[in-house]
Amino acid sequence: MAQKQYAIGERYIGAGQSEGTIVLDAVPGNALGAYLDGAEIILHCNAQDATGDTMNAGEITIHGNTGDAAGYAMRGGSIYVQGDAGYRAGIHMKEYKEKVPVLVVGGKTGSFLGEYQAGGVIVVLGIGCEDRQPVGNFCGTGMHGGRIFLRTEHLPKDLPSQVIADVAAPEDMKIAEPLIRRYCEKFGADAEALLASRYYVLKPNTKNPYKQLYVTN
Repeated sequence: MAQKQYAIGERYIGAGQSEGTIVLDAVPGNALGAYLDGAEIILHCNAQDATGDTMNAGEITIHGNTGDAAGYAMRGGSIYVQGDAGYRAGIHMKEYKEKVPVLVVGGKTGSFLGEYQAGGVIVVLGIGCEDRQPVGNFCGTGMHGGRIFLRTEHLPKDLPSQVIADVAAPEDMKIAEPLIRRYCEKFGADAEALLASRYYVLKPNTKNPYKQLYVTN
């Protein structure tokens, strides 16, 4: 049974919760779903900062936008954002064996998307900003694992040398497609139209790994 809450500005709603469903109709405070461990959170408005901070399992669905650092250090589970995300979304995401965290953003993101990303999958659909790049500056800075998918014709020009970007191949899209379809199921978007677009996939450059910034040969 869904647990409906109306807390306005309350922090840490659902923190560490392992089961059940929380439905929110008012804007919560920071760290919604921090350390979430299997429960589901459905938010029918905007979220603030640090949504899903260090979450381990479960799912957060946001019918709106989210603030900065969404998915900070998340190590499992999934976050679906209908609209935009702020700065440093997906920072320090990581994965281990079957634990592969997912962050899907329907609109655009701020700067430093995927900063220090060590694992997991980030998808930015850029809905509504097709005439410009869907991410801010310094995308993928310090990235050394995982994947970032960008639906765009306008690849960022300031990608660090530790990141390589290619048009997503069919093998790449096997990872992204089910996540895009899941997004469309949640928010009523047109999956076929989105999947017909061009996607770039960002990956760590194994020939120029990020760790070389900190060691000398």
